[in-house]
Amino acid sequence: MTTEPTDPNEPTRSAVVFPGMGPARFTDVGKFMMIDPFVRKRLVEADEALGRSVLDGFRAEGDDFGVFAQIAFFVNSLSLADRARETQGLDPDYCVGFSFGQKAATAFSGALPFAEAVRLTAELASCEREFFEEQHQELVTLTITRVPEEALSEILVELTERGEFHEVSGYLDEGMWMITLREPVLESFQRRISAIGGYSLYSMKPPAHCRVLTDLRARAEEKVLAGFEIGAPELPVVADHDGSLVTTAEQLRAMLLTTFDHPVRWPSVVETLRARGVGTVHVTGPDRLIHRLDSTTRSFEVVALGPQQALRPARTASRKEQ
Repeated sequence: MTTEPTDPNEPTRSAVVFPGMGPARFTDVGKFMMIDPFVRKRLVEADEALGRSVLDGFRAEGDDFGVFAQIAFFVNSLSLADRARETQGLDPDYCVGFSFGQKAATAFSGALPFAEAVRLTAELASCEREFFEEQHQELVTLTITRVPEEALSEILVELTERGEFHEVSGYLDEGMWMITLREPVLESFQRRISAIGGYSLYSMKPPAHCRVLTDLRARAEEKVLAGFEIGAPELPVVADHDGSLVTTAEQLRAMLLTTFDHPVRWPSVVETLRARGVGTVHVTGPDRLIHRLDSTTRSFEVVALGPQQALRPARTASRKEQ
Protein backbone atom coordinates (compact mmCIF):
# COMPACT_ATOMS: atom_id res chain seq x y z
CA MET A 1 0.00 0.00 0.00
CA THR A 2 1.30 3.44 -0.89
CA THR A 3 0.74 6.68 0.99
CA GLU A 4 0.49 10.20 -0.30
CA PRO A 5 3.70 12.21 0.23
CA THR A 6 3.63 14.93 2.84
CA ASP A 7 3.34 18.43 1.42
CA PRO A 8 6.69 20.12 2.24
CA ASN A 9 4.93 23.50 2.18
CA GLU A 10 2.33 22.52 4.76
CA PRO A 11 2.94 24.36 8.08
CA THR A 12 3.75 21.84 10.78
CA ARG A 13 4.66 23.91 13.84
CA SER A 14 2.31 24.99 16.59
CA ALA A 15 1.87 27.83 19.05
CA VAL A 16 0.02 28.34 22.29
CA VAL A 17 -1.86 31.63 22.63
CA PHE A 18 -2.91 33.09 25.96
CA PRO A 19 -5.76 35.52 25.28
CA GLY A 20 -6.43 39.01 26.49
CA MET A 21 -8.79 39.58 29.38
CA GLY A 22 -12.42 40.51 28.97
CA PRO A 23 -14.82 41.11 31.86
CA ALA A 24 -14.26 38.28 34.38
CA ARG A 25 -17.09 37.41 36.75
CA PHE A 26 -17.16 34.80 39.47
CA THR A 27 -20.68 33.83 38.39
CA ASP A 28 -19.30 32.87 34.97
CA VAL A 29 -16.26 30.80 35.95
CA GLY A 30 -16.51 30.18 39.70
CA LYS A 31 -18.05 26.72 39.38
CA PHE A 32 -15.45 25.71 36.80
CA MET A 33 -12.66 26.85 39.11
CA MET A 34 -14.06 24.88 42.04
CA ILE A 35 -14.44 21.56 40.21
CA ASP A 36 -11.73 21.48 37.54
CA PRO A 37 -8.76 19.42 38.82
CA PHE A 38 -6.20 21.40 36.84
CA VAL A 39 -7.42 24.71 38.27
CA ARG A 40 -7.64 23.32 41.79
CA LYS A 41 -4.02 22.19 41.62
CA ARG A 42 -2.86 25.64 40.45
CA LEU A 43 -5.01 27.38 43.07
CA VAL A 44 -3.19 25.62 45.91
CA GLU A 45 0.09 27.17 44.82
CA ALA A 46 -1.51 30.53 44.03
CA ASP A 47 -3.10 30.71 47.48
CA GLU A 48 0.25 29.92 49.08
CA ALA A 49 1.98 32.62 47.01
CA LEU A 50 -0.55 35.28 48.07
CA GLY A 51 -1.26 34.09 51.61
CA ARG A 52 -5.00 34.03 51.01
CA SER A 53 -7.68 32.33 48.94
CA VAL A 54 -7.93 33.45 45.32
CA LEU A 55 -11.46 32.04 45.07
CA ASP A 56 -12.64 33.86 48.20
CA GLY A 57 -11.12 37.12 46.99
CA PHE A 58 -12.61 36.70 43.52
CA ARG A 59 -16.06 35.88 44.92
CA ALA A 60 -16.07 38.92 47.22
CA GLU A 61 -14.50 41.43 44.84
CA GLY A 62 -17.38 42.33 42.52
CA ASP A 63 -15.10 44.00 39.97
CA ASP A 64 -14.84 42.54 36.44
CA PHE A 65 -11.24 43.75 36.14
CA GLY A 66 -10.27 43.76 39.82
CA VAL A 67 -7.09 42.35 41.34
CA PHE A 68 -8.56 38.92 42.05
CA ALA A 69 -10.43 38.83 38.75
CA GLN A 70 -7.07 39.26 37.04
CA ILE A 71 -5.41 36.57 39.15
CA ALA A 72 -8.30 34.19 38.46
CA PHE A 73 -8.03 34.83 34.70
CA PHE A 74 -4.29 34.18 34.85
CA VAL A 75 -4.74 30.95 36.83
CA ASN A 76 -7.50 29.71 34.53
CA SER A 77 -5.42 30.38 31.42
CA LEU A 78 -2.45 28.38 32.68
CA SER A 79 -4.66 25.62 34.05
CA LEU A 80 -6.29 25.22 30.65
CA ALA A 81 -2.81 24.96 29.12
CA ASP A 82 -2.05 22.23 31.67
CA ARG A 83 -5.18 20.42 30.52
CA ALA A 84 -4.18 20.80 26.87
CA ARG A 85 -0.75 19.36 27.61
CA GLU A 86 -2.21 16.30 29.31
CA THR A 87 -5.25 15.63 27.17
CA GLN A 88 -4.25 16.98 23.75
CA GLY A 89 -0.48 16.58 23.73
CA LEU A 90 0.18 20.32 23.65
CA ASP A 91 3.89 20.83 22.93
CA PRO A 92 4.16 24.19 21.15
CA ASP A 93 7.08 25.67 19.27
CA TYR A 94 6.07 29.25 20.09
CA CYS A 95 4.15 31.09 22.77
CA VAL A 96 2.01 34.22 22.49
CA GLY A 97 0.59 36.34 25.27
CA PHE A 98 -1.97 38.73 23.87
CA SER A 99 -2.50 41.81 26.07
CA PHE A 100 -3.17 40.52 29.59
CA GLY A 101 -2.16 37.06 28.37
CA GLN A 102 1.47 38.18 28.53
CA LYS A 103 1.51 37.24 32.22
CA ALA A 104 0.49 33.66 31.50
CA ALA A 105 2.99 33.52 28.64
CA THR A 106 5.75 34.67 30.99
CA ALA A 107 5.05 31.74 33.30
CA PHE A 108 4.37 29.15 30.59
CA SER A 109 7.56 30.02 28.71
CA GLY A 110 9.62 29.35 31.82
CA ALA A 111 10.78 32.94 32.30
CA LEU A 112 9.22 33.15 35.77
CA PRO A 113 8.09 30.41 38.20
CA PHE A 114 4.32 30.12 38.58
CA ALA A 115 4.21 31.37 42.19
CA GLU A 116 6.29 34.41 41.25
CA ALA A 117 4.07 35.06 38.24
CA VAL A 118 1.03 34.99 40.54
CA ARG A 119 2.64 37.65 42.71
CA LEU A 120 3.63 39.66 39.62
CA THR A 121 0.04 39.58 38.37
CA ALA A 122 -1.29 40.69 41.75
CA GLU A 123 1.24 43.48 42.19
CA LEU A 124 0.77 44.82 38.68
CA ALA A 125 -3.01 44.81 39.19
CA SER A 126 -2.63 46.74 42.46
CA CYS A 127 -0.20 49.17 40.82
CA GLU A 128 -2.69 49.85 38.03
CA ARG A 129 -5.57 50.30 40.48
CA GLU A 130 -3.61 52.86 42.48
CA PHE A 131 -2.56 54.69 39.33
CA PHE A 132 -6.09 54.97 37.97
CA GLU A 133 -7.40 56.16 41.31
CA GLU A 134 -5.15 59.18 40.75
CA GLN A 135 -5.10 59.68 36.97
CA HIS A 136 -7.12 59.17 33.79
CA GLN A 137 -10.27 58.12 35.58
CA GLU A 138 -12.33 59.35 32.63
CA LEU A 139 -10.76 57.04 30.02
CA VAL A 140 -12.17 53.77 28.66
CA THR A 141 -11.06 51.43 25.89
CA LEU A 142 -13.79 50.28 23.51
CA THR A 143 -13.57 47.32 21.13
CA ILE A 144 -15.41 47.84 17.84
CA THR A 145 -15.86 45.74 14.69
CA ARG A 146 -17.07 46.01 11.09
CA VAL A 147 -15.58 49.48 10.83
CA PRO A 148 -13.44 50.07 7.71
CA GLU A 149 -10.22 51.98 8.27
CA GLU A 150 -11.29 54.92 6.13
CA ALA A 151 -14.58 55.30 7.99
CA LEU A 152 -12.84 55.07 11.36
CA SER A 153 -10.33 57.72 10.31
CA GLU A 154 -13.18 60.11 9.50
CA ILE A 155 -14.78 59.56 12.90
CA LEU A 156 -11.47 60.07 14.69
CA VAL A 157 -10.91 63.29 12.76
CA GLU A 158 -14.28 64.46 14.05
CA LEU A 159 -13.11 63.76 17.62
CA THR A 160 -9.90 65.67 16.95
CA GLU A 161 -11.83 68.66 15.61
CA ARG A 162 -13.90 68.68 18.80
CA GLY A 163 -10.74 68.61 20.91
CA GLU A 164 -11.51 65.12 22.24
CA PHE A 165 -8.69 62.80 23.29
CA HIS A 166 -8.49 59.45 21.50
CA GLU A 167 -5.96 56.77 20.63
CA VAL A 168 -6.05 53.50 18.74
CA SER A 169 -5.16 50.91 21.38
CA GLY A 170 -5.49 47.79 19.29
CA TYR A 171 -5.39 46.55 15.70
CA LEU A 172 -7.27 43.27 15.99
CA ASP A 173 -8.45 42.29 12.51
CA GLU A 174 -9.73 43.85 9.33
CA GLY A 175 -12.29 46.42 10.48
CA MET A 176 -11.78 45.56 14.15
CA TRP A 177 -10.16 47.99 16.57
CA MET A 178 -9.67 49.03 20.18
CA ILE A 179 -10.17 52.76 20.74
CA THR A 180 -9.39 54.65 23.94
CA LEU A 181 -11.39 57.80 24.59
CA ARG A 182 -13.13 59.72 27.35
CA GLU A 183 -16.10 57.98 28.93
CA PRO A 184 -18.37 61.06 28.61
CA VAL A 185 -18.22 60.75 24.80
CA LEU A 186 -18.48 56.95 24.74
CA GLU A 187 -22.20 56.82 24.04
CA SER A 188 -22.08 59.34 21.20
CA PHE A 189 -19.07 57.55 19.71
CA GLN A 190 -20.95 54.24 19.81
CA ARG A 191 -23.92 55.83 18.08
CA ARG A 192 -21.58 57.13 15.38
CA ILE A 193 -20.10 53.65 14.93
CA SER A 194 -23.58 52.14 14.65
CA ALA A 195 -24.58 54.73 12.05
CA ILE A 196 -21.92 53.44 9.62
CA GLY A 197 -22.87 49.81 10.19
CA GLY A 198 -20.29 48.99 12.84
CA TYR A 199 -20.73 47.29 16.20
CA SER A 200 -19.45 48.10 19.68
CA LEU A 201 -18.49 44.92 21.52
CA TYR A 202 -17.42 45.89 25.03
CA SER A 203 -15.56 48.60 26.87
CA MET A 204 -12.79 48.27 29.43
CA LYS A 205 -12.20 50.53 32.37
CA PRO A 206 -9.44 51.21 33.20
CA PRO A 207 -8.11 51.75 29.66
CA ALA A 208 -5.16 49.93 28.11
CA HIS A 209 -2.39 50.09 25.51
CA CYS A 210 -2.06 53.81 24.81
CA ARG A 211 0.73 56.39 24.90
CA VAL A 212 -0.97 58.48 27.52
CA LEU A 213 -0.16 55.67 30.00
CA THR A 214 3.61 56.15 29.83
CA ASP A 215 3.60 57.24 33.48
CA LEU A 216 1.93 53.96 34.43
CA ARG A 217 4.63 52.08 32.55
CA ALA A 218 7.33 53.93 34.50
CA ARG A 219 5.58 53.26 37.81
CA ALA A 220 5.18 49.56 37.04
CA GLU A 221 8.85 49.28 36.09
CA GLU A 222 10.06 51.00 39.27
CA LYS A 223 7.63 49.64 41.85
CA VAL A 224 6.84 46.17 40.53
CA LEU A 225 9.12 44.69 37.86
CA ALA A 226 12.24 45.85 39.68
CA GLY A 227 11.38 43.33 42.40
CA PHE A 228 11.28 40.28 40.10
CA GLU A 229 14.07 38.31 38.46
CA ILE A 230 12.62 37.52 35.06
CA GLY A 231 14.71 35.07 33.08
CA ALA A 232 14.99 34.27 29.41
CA PRO A 233 12.02 32.32 28.06
CA GLU A 234 12.70 28.65 27.39
CA LEU A 235 10.08 28.82 24.64
CA PRO A 236 10.25 31.65 22.07
CA VAL A 237 7.57 34.29 22.70
CA VAL A 238 5.99 36.44 20.00
CA ALA A 239 5.41 40.04 21.13
CA ASP A 240 1.85 41.26 20.67
CA HIS A 241 2.74 44.88 19.85
CA ASP A 242 4.87 44.22 16.75
CA GLY A 243 5.18 40.48 16.16
CA SER A 244 8.87 40.42 17.09
CA LEU A 245 10.44 37.29 18.55
CA VAL A 246 11.32 37.48 22.25
CA THR A 247 14.15 35.17 23.32
CA THR A 248 16.06 37.04 26.06
CA ALA A 249 15.23 38.22 29.56
CA GLU A 250 15.75 41.83 28.54
CA GLN A 251 13.36 41.50 25.61
CA LEU A 252 10.71 39.87 27.76
CA ARG A 253 10.93 42.55 30.44
CA ALA A 254 10.65 45.21 27.73
CA MET A 255 7.60 43.45 26.28
CA LEU A 256 5.86 43.44 29.67
CA LEU A 257 6.41 47.19 29.91
CA THR A 258 5.63 48.04 26.30
CA THR A 259 2.11 46.69 26.68
CA PHE A 260 1.19 49.68 28.84
CA ASP A 261 1.79 52.39 26.25
CA HIS A 262 1.76 50.69 22.83
CA PRO A 263 -1.22 49.34 20.90
CA VAL A 264 -1.57 45.60 20.41
CA ARG A 265 -1.38 44.29 16.83
CA TRP A 266 -2.76 40.81 16.33
CA PRO A 267 -2.17 40.81 12.52
CA SER A 268 1.57 41.24 13.20
CA VAL A 269 1.50 38.17 15.45
CA VAL A 270 -0.31 36.16 12.77
CA GLU A 271 2.25 37.22 10.16
CA THR A 272 5.17 36.15 12.36
CA LEU A 273 3.65 32.77 13.22
CA ARG A 274 2.85 32.02 9.59
CA ALA A 275 6.35 33.02 8.50
CA ARG A 276 7.79 30.54 10.99
CA GLY A 277 5.73 27.60 9.78
CA VAL A 278 3.02 27.57 12.43
CA GLY A 279 -0.08 25.75 11.24
CA THR A 280 -1.90 25.16 14.53
CA VAL A 281 -2.63 27.52 17.41
CA HIS A 282 -3.99 26.40 20.77
CA VAL A 283 -5.91 29.24 22.42
CA THR A 284 -5.94 28.30 26.10
CA GLY A 285 -7.89 30.63 28.34
CA PRO A 286 -11.32 32.25 28.77
CA ASP A 287 -11.14 33.74 25.28
CA ARG A 288 -13.94 35.75 23.69
CA LEU A 289 -11.99 37.03 20.74
CA ILE A 290 -8.75 35.56 19.37
CA HIS A 291 -9.97 32.10 18.35
CA ARG A 292 -12.90 33.65 16.47
CA LEU A 293 -11.06 36.29 14.45
CA ASP A 294 -11.13 35.81 10.69
CA SER A 295 -7.38 36.28 10.45
CA THR A 296 -6.89 33.48 13.00
CA THR A 297 -9.25 30.93 11.46
CA ARG A 298 -8.06 31.68 7.92
CA SER A 299 -4.42 31.21 8.86
CA PHE A 300 -4.37 28.30 11.30
CA GLU A 301 -6.02 25.19 12.57
CA VAL A 302 -7.47 26.59 15.80
CA VAL A 303 -7.85 24.51 18.94
CA ALA A 304 -9.81 26.57 21.46
CA LEU A 305 -9.89 25.44 25.08
CA GLY A 306 -11.77 27.68 27.51
CA PRO A 307 -13.80 26.86 30.61
CA GLN A 308 -16.82 25.90 28.52
CA GLN A 309 -14.83 23.50 26.33
CA ALA A 310 -12.68 22.07 29.13
CA LEU A 311 -14.98 19.28 30.16
CA ARG A 312 -16.01 18.21 26.68
CA PRO A 313 -14.00 17.06 23.66
CA ALA A 314 -11.93 19.83 22.11
CA ARG A 315 -13.20 21.31 18.87
CA THR A 316 -10.86 22.09 16.01
CA ALA A 317 -11.76 24.96 13.69
CA SER A 318 -10.55 24.80 10.10
CA ARG A 319 -8.77 27.67 8.40
CA LYS A 320 -11.71 27.73 6.03
CA GLU A 321 -14.36 28.08 8.74
CA GLN A 322 -15.86 31.50 9.26
